[in-house]
Amino acid sequence: MSLRIGIDIGSTTVKVVVLDEQNKLLFRSYERHYSKARERSVETLRSIRDKLAGQQVRMVITGSAGLGVAKAAGIDFVQEVYATAAAVNQYIPGTDAVIELGGEDAKIIFFGGALEERMNGSCAGGTGAFIDQMATLMNVSVNELDALSLKHEKIYPIASRCGVFAKSDIQPILNQGGRKEDVAASIFQAVVDQTVAGLTQGRQLKGKIVFLGGPLHFLMGLRERFVETLQLDGEHAIFPEDGDCFAGIGAALCASDYAEHPFDALLKKLEESVDHVGLVDTMPPLFTDPAEYDAFLARHNAMHPPEVDVSAYTGDAWLGIDAGSTTTKMALITNDGGLLYTYYHSNLGNPVAIVLEQLKEIYRLCGNRIAIRGAAVTGYGEDLIKNAFSCDAGLVETVAHYNAARHFNPDVDFIIDIGGQDMKCFKVRNGAVDSILLNEACSSGCGSFIETFAKALGYNIAEFAKLGLLAQHPVNLGSRCTVFMNSSVKQAQKDGASVEDISAGLSISIVKNAVYKVIRAASADDLGRHIVVQGGTFHNDAVLRAFEQELGRDVTRPTIAGIMGAFGAALAARDLRLDKSALLDAQALETFSHTARPVTCNLCTNHCSLTVNTFDGGRRFLSGNRCSRPLGKEKAENPDLMNYKYKKLRAMQGKGNGSGVRGRIGIPFGLNMYENLPFWFAFFTRLNFEVVLSPESSRKLYLKGQHTIPSDTVCYPAKLLHGHVEALVDAGVDAVWYPCMSYNNDEGIGDNHYNCPVVAYYPELLAANVPALKQTRFLDPYVGLWRHKDFEKRVAQMMYDTFDIPKRETAAAARAAYEAYDAYVHDVRETGKQYIAYARAHDMPIIVACGRPYHIDPEINHGINDLITSFGFVLVTEDALSYLEGYAPRKVLNQWTFQSRMYNAARYVCTQPDMQVVQLVSFGCGTDAITTDEMRSILENGGKLYTQLKIDDISNLGAVKIRVRSLMAAMDARKHRDG
Repeated sequence: MSLRIGIDIGSTTVKVVVLDEQNKLLFRSYERHYSKARERSVETLRSIRDKLAGQQVRMVITGSAGLGVAKAAGIDFVQEVYATAAAVNQYIPGTDAVIELGGEDAKIIFFGGALEERMNGSCAGGTGAFIDQMATLMNVSVNELDALSLKHEKIYPIASRCGVFAKSDIQPILNQGGRKEDVAASIFQAVVDQTVAGLTQGRQLKGKIVFLGGPLHFLMGLRERFVETLQLDGEHAIFPEDGDCFAGIGAALCASDYAEHPFDALLKKLEESVDHVGLVDTMPPLFTDPAEYDAFLARHNAMHPPEVDVSAYTGDAWLGIDAGSTTTKMALITNDGGLLYTYYHSNLGNPVAIVLEQLKEIYRLCGNRIAIRGAAVTGYGEDLIKNAFSCDAGLVETVAHYNAARHFNPDVDFIIDIGGQDMKCFKVRNGAVDSILLNEACSSGCGSFIETFAKALGYNIAEFAKLGLLAQHPVNLGSRCTVFMNSSVKQAQKDGASVEDISAGLSISIVKNAVYKVIRAASADDLGRHIVVQGGTFHNDAVLRAFEQELGRDVTRPTIAGIMGAFGAALAARDLRLDKSALLDAQALETFSHTARPVTCNLCTNHCSLTVNTFDGGRRFLSGNRCSRPLGKEKAENPDLMNYKYKKLRAMQGKGNGSGVRGRIGIPFGLNMYENLPFWFAFFTRLNFEVVLSPESSRKLYLKGQHTIPSDTVCYPAKLLHGHVEALVDAGVDAVWYPCMSYNNDEGIGDNHYNCPVVAYYPELLAANVPALKQTRFLDPYVGLWRHKDFEKRVAQMMYDTFDIPKRETAAAARAAYEAYDAYVHDVRETGKQYIAYARAHDMPIIVACGRPYHIDPEINHGINDLITSFGFVLVTEDALSYLEGYAPRKVLNQWTFQSRMYNAARYVCTQPDMQVVQLVSFGCGTDAITTDEMRSILENGGKLYTQLKIDDISNLGAVKIRVRSLMAAMDARKHRDG
C-alpha cells in the first residue's frame, strides 16, 4: 500500500500530513497561508520532495478553501466533515461530539448514529479570526492573550457574534480601567458561548468530546474556558496531540479510497494551478492620473488652522482631550484656534497613562510662557480622564465635533465622523445638532475595518491606503460585514486581483456602508449642501475621494480631521472663560498614580461590573455603574413608568385570592406575558390555582436555558424564555401555562392587531426544544382574547377537558380576567398622566420610551430607564399615550399591535413641546426593521428628534449614553434657539 498525503486548506492555514501503510504519521506541517493557499501548499510539498520523488502516492485535499484548489489542480477532494470523522473514528473511537475551531470556521459534529454537523454560517465570530482581531485590539500577540487569560480573576460578558460587537464591549472595559487578564479570559469565554449557543442549536453536548483545530490546539486559556463551561473531566475532554491538523490526517486516511499517482505529477498539477485566475468584478478608478490627485490634495489641504510655534508663543492656551474608543487625541490651542500642540495615537487600552505622559510633555513645552486656562474632555473615556486629571468640563462627542466643524465651515449642515469603530453622523439645523445617527452593531464602514485588512496583508494602514489611489480596476466588494468581506477579499485574491485593486475596493465599500447602511441616504441631498467630514478614517485620501464620488459633490475635510473631537473640546474649554483651570499642574503630575480593580456591585439587581479607579491622594472614581448607588447616593427617583409597570407586574406574585386547591400553575415572565399577565393572573387565581411566576430575568437565567435555543438570530427577549420555563419546571409546578396568540387585543389604531410571529408562536418552539418541559404539563393552546364571547366558550371547554372545571366557573373567571386587564390598562394611562403633570409642574423634560411591553424587563433593557431618569428626565411609555390619537393610515402596513401603539405615541409627541421619543429596538427583531424608518419619518416630519437605542444581551451602555446626552444637547440647543 502506498503513502497517503492529506492536504487541509482552511480559511487561514494549510495543513499537510503524510501517513504510512500502518497509519503512522511520517510528516505534518501547519502554516498560515496569508491568502496564498496554493503557493503555500506547493512550498510545503516541495520541502518533502526529496523523500517522495519517484514514489506512487495517494493524495486528497480537504478544507473550507480546498475545493477551489482541488478543482483547479484536478486533485481528489473530500468534504472536511468526512475527513474529520474518519480521523476521529480511527484514533478516538467512542467519541460523542467534536468541536472544531478554525480560522473562520467553527463546527460541531455529533457522532452516534448518522453524522450530524452544525457549522457557522455568515459570521466568523467565535473563530480563530475573531481571536486574532481581539488580540490586535488589545495590542498583544495571540500567545500573550492566552497567557494573560490564565491569570484572570473575573469574566465580563462579551458578545462574540461579531468582532465588532465584541470591540464595543471590550473597549469601554479597557477605557474604564478593566484588567487585561480579565478581558482576555472574557474573550475566550465569548468564543465558548458563541460555539455552544450558536452551533448546538438545542442539542446537548455531553459524553466524550474531542476538541480540534488550531485555536483549541495552541490556546490553553481557550481550552480551560471550554472545559469549565461544559463541566468536563479529563476522560470526557479530549485534546489530541495532533488536533491542529486532524482534518488533514482524516484526508490522508480517506485517500485509501482514491487512485495512486506519481508524486511528481501531483506536485506539477498543483504548481500549474497557482496561476489559475477567475473573473473579478471591478469598478472605475478613484483617480485617472496623478494630476487629478494633486488638484484634489490642493483643495483639501487649504482647510487648516493657523500653525503656531509652541517654543516662541507666550500667552494663554486651552486644552482639549478626546479619549476615543481606540485612540487618544489632544489639542492645545490659542484664542483664535491656532494649534500649539497636537497628539493622535492608539490608546493601547490604557488612556490614563497616555494622557499623563502627554500632559507632562505639554507642561515641558509650555514652561512659564504659556498658561493653560481651561481643559475639556470628550469621548468614551471622558469620565475617567476628567476625574483622573481634574479637567474643567466634559462634553458629549457630538457637541465637540460640531464645535470643530463650525469653526471651519460656519454653514455646516451635515457632519460625518468616521473613527476606528464608530461612525457618527449629525444633521445640523438652525445652528444646533438636530438628528444623530450612529452605527449600531457593525463597524464595517469604519477605520478598524481597513486596518484589519491592511495588517492581514502585511501593510500598515497608511501604506495600504495609498496603494489604492491610482488603482485602475478597484474590486467591487459590496458593502458587507468585516468577516464576509474577508471572504470577498480572499476570493478576489484567488481570482488574481492585485493588492492595489483590493485597497481601492475596500475604501469604496467603507463609503457605501456609511452612506447606505448607517445614514440610509436615498440621495446626496438627504445629507446636506455643506458637508464636513472628520475622523481618522477620512485622512485616507482614497476613502475621501470615494465619498465625494458617491455623493457627486465636494466636501470639506480639515487637515486636522483626525483630532476634530479634541479641537472641538479645546474650543469648548476656551468658551468657559475661566481665570484658572483646575487641571492638575506639573507638580501634581509627578506624584500621580492610578490603579484599577474590578468589582461587582450587589446593591441592586443590575449587578454592574464596576471598575474602581484609585488615584494618588486616595481620589477614587467608579466606572461601569448604571446608577449612583455604589457612589453612596440613592437612585434618582424621577417618575419612571417602565419601572412602575415592572414593579406592579412583579408584585402580583404571592397576591391574589387563589387558594391553590387546584394546583400550582407556572407562568413564564417574558415576551407577551408583560402585556397579558394581569389577565391570566386574575383568570387562574379566580379558578383557585396558585400562580407561580418564573424568577426575574438575569444573565444566569439566560445561561440556564441557553443549550436549548435553536436559533442564534432570534431576539434576546425570546432567548430568555428558555431559562424561564426551565426555572418553572425546577420549581415543581403542576403545569406551565403559555398559550399561542396570533392576535393581540384590538385597540382600533392599526390595520390589524397581530402579535409578531415570535411572540405569537414561541410556545410551540419551546415545546419542541426544551426537553425539561416533558417533566410537567406544558399547556400552549391557541387563544384569541380579542373575541370575548368566543374565548369564553373555548377556554371553558378546555378547562373542563384539562382540569375538570365546571364551564360556568371558567366563564366567570374569564369575565373577571377581562376586568383585571382593563383596570391595569387604565392604571398605566392614569399613572402616565400623573407623571406628565409632575414633569410639567417641575419644568422637567419628558422622554417617551417607545418599545414593546417586555422592554420594561431590567435584564432586557439593561437599566436604560435608570440612565434616562438620571439625566433629569421623566419617563413614560408608549402605551400611556397611544390611545390619545385615533387611527391614521401609515405608509407601511400597520398590522402589529405593539407597533401601532408606537406610531400613535410618536404622533402624539409631535404635538407636545416638552416631549421627545426614544425608540427601544431589540437586535434580531424583523418587524422593527420597518418600524424604525416609519418612526423616524413621523417624528422628523413633526419637527422632533429621532433617537433609537438598539439593545442586545450585552449590557454596556456606552453608546446609549452618547445618544441620550446628544439628544439632551440637541434639546438644549433648540431651547436656546427658540427661546
